[in-house]
Parts: sequence; structure tokens; C-alpha cells
Amino acid sequence: MFRLDDQFLKDIGLENLPEDQKKPFLQHIYSELELRVGTRLSDGLSDTQLEEFEKIIDRDQERIQQWLADHAPSYQQEEAFGKLQQATGLEANDERLVAEYTATKWLEVNRPDYRQVVAQVLDELKREISTNRSAILGANQSAAPEVQPTQDPAKSPYSPPMNSGAQPSATPGDAPHFPQH
Repeated sequence: MFRLDDQFLKDIGLENLPEDQKKPFLQHIYSELELRVGTRLSDGLSDTQLEEFEKIIDRDQERIQQWLADHAPSYQQEEAFGKLQQATGLEANDERLVAEYTATKWLEVNRPDYRQVVAQVLDELKREISTNRSAILGANQSAAPEVQPTQDPAKSPYSPPMNSGAQPSATPGDAPHFPQH
């Protein structure tokens, strides 16, 4: 697992980014990563699979419970569920936790390479940022520097689950942010 934090900024040569720009920049990178990963993951999935996953990330509780009953009936005993619960600090029956776990489990079943896709896209993004480091550091603006999308956002009807490995650590309490779709 990797984190979008001060170490990430140091790794890409942006440790000297002004403090007031670090959090917006990391949040922007996280959004861009989410978009690119979602686009890449949607390639090769059927419309039926995309619709199913969209219902899961939209927290359709009926669909989530049905999918879990079919694919992971004893999910609360699984190690991955326990780790996610510990990381989030949420109760085992919290709908956000269950939805997050279900989205991750769905990807493991339907796109078992999703972690590699996340790592590959992150590496590409790091190279892109490193190439533009001088321009980013030279920009004296309070908004996050722009990283141009390389994928068409319209091709991605969903975002990957938030525990796909990236987590901006500049969020309060380092708790994962659960998407509101």
C-alpha cells in the first residue's frame, strides 16, 4: 500500500512545494489517480459488470447484500474485512464499511489485477509530475497545479474503491474518505 503524503512529494521532487499547496495538490493527484484507474479498470468489463459495480459503489444496499450472499457469505470473518474495519475504525455493520469491502471484493473477483493497475497508473502519474516539476514549483498559485488527464473521463462510469492503495494522508485523522456517489 502506498500513501499520498509528504514522502510521496519527496519521492517526486516536490518536497519544497509551499505548505498551503501540499494538501490541495495531494487531493488533486488522488482525484486524478482515481479517474485514471477507473478508466483503465473499466476497459474489458462488460456493460453488465459496470452496472453491477456502479450499484455497489453507489451503495445500493440491496445489491450489496445480494452480491455478498452470492460471493462472500462469511465476509465478516475474512481477514481483509477485519483489516479494513481496523483501518477505518467503523463498526462491522456500518454501511460505508460494508460497501467499501464489497467494492474491493468485487474488483478482486472481476479484475484481479486491479492492484497492479493502480500501481502502474501511479507510476505513470509520478513520471508525469516529475517531468513537470519545475513548472509546478514555479507556479505561485494557491490552487492545486493542473495535471492533464490522459483518459477520457466519460469512459469511466465509476471510481475504484478508496482502499485501492492510495490515500491522501492530509485528511483529518487519516481516515479514509468514502465517496458520495
